[in-house]
Amino acid sequence: MPSLAPNPVKHSLSILEKFQRVRRQSTRLCEPLKTEDYVVQPVTDVSPPKWHLAHTTWFFENFVLVPNDPSYRVFHKDYSFLFNSYYVAAGPRWMRSERGYLTRPTVSEVMEYRAHVDAAMEHFLGQHDLGPISKTVELGLQHEQQHQELLLYDLKYILGQNPLFPAYQDLPESNAVDMPLTEWLPVGQGVYDIGYQGEGFHFDNEEGEHQVFLHDLEISSHLVRVSDYLEFVSDGGYEQAKWWLSEGWDWVSREGIESPLYWVRQDGGWSYYTLGGLRPLDGSEPVAHVSFYEADAYARWKGLRLPTEFEWEVACRQYQPEVPEGAHFVEEGHYHPKTTGGTDFFGNLWEWTDSAYRPYPFYQPPAGAIGEYNGKFMINQMVLRGGSCATPRDHIRTTYRNFFHPHLQWLFSGFRVARHK
Repeated sequence: MPSLAPNPVKHSLSILEKFQRVRRQSTRLCEPLKTEDYVVQPVTDVSPPKWHLAHTTWFFENFVLVPNDPSYRVFHKDYSFLFNSYYVAAGPRWMRSERGYLTRPTVSEVMEYRAHVDAAMEHFLGQHDLGPISKTVELGLQHEQQHQELLLYDLKYILGQNPLFPAYQDLPESNAVDMPLTEWLPVGQGVYDIGYQGEGFHFDNEEGEHQVFLHDLEISSHLVRVSDYLEFVSDGGYEQAKWWLSEGWDWVSREGIESPLYWVRQDGGWSYYTLGGLRPLDGSEPVAHVSFYEADAYARWKGLRLPTEFEWEVACRQYQPEVPEGAHFVEEGHYHPKTTGGTDFFGNLWEWTDSAYRPYPFYQPPAGAIGEYNGKFMINQMVLRGGSCATPRDHIRTTYRNFFHPHLQWLFSGFRVARHK
């Protein structure tokens, strides 16, 4: 389980305030939606917005209230079946691929469910010395923040597949920043500590502090930009198998992939869909919505490679050990990567690494259903680091390990490159 600071009485007061803030953010993100937007599931990986709102509510009901508050009354006996995601130990669940079939419960009923659980949680948090339960509450809040980011991915996919390219909302114009030249940041050969070190919150997959040996390397000072990636596209990068891993080439050929997700050929050039609507492609921005396969193919085309997650973590600690004030996170409300002028180790886009998602040495998942949170997914996925423009600022840290299957593009993903020195 994630670690939390001691002092339960003081912590229970602050966690109540955080609970209210996090829960409000989920519904605020849904304010621009129409009722029809809440129920769409165009592909299995995309969940309807209504499901996100219900599932994050079920987490608190199932893991906090039901086992710890004798006075609590379950809102609806069937909601645990409908809104459990993948927790086998928590009981049977509705199929992930069929979440879009659930026109009922209605959006208003899901909002009533949230209000019911929120009231019970606020009473519980205000009346109890939480002790060890505080870890589960904090995990629930971190879990909901993860779903807030997934909600933005899913909203963009739902609206971006619509031929009308409707805007989610008007987005603020990004401040004009000169595009800095990419430099090479050296990382010296040596043995480095990897993994979470400290007492604050962290996910269990960050545990298992250990040492790794790195050879001399250099890592790019900036994310790969749209203008850089356009050269790969224009050079026939998607038409030449020699740049691609075998499974990546199979994916490109089978799915007819010819560009990052949301790029649209229009009037002899490229536009792309943003949550503010369709816009001309901006070459100065970091290239977004690329799969691991695309990032790896581009790096090979350049005669470079992706950094490992260990190289990324060491470089981040060396060149950007703290989250900078100007880092681009969800609080800005831009919901789109932009040119910042910084190194962007934090925020803007999740960065694909060349590391498979596997446990660190000494890793032990927690017991019970909560132990299913991370450990059972440690296969066939790749690690991403750093956060994105859809990530809450207080949610990210140097050791945070995100993970997705290598073919997925719908997340806010980008990459930087590395080379041996």
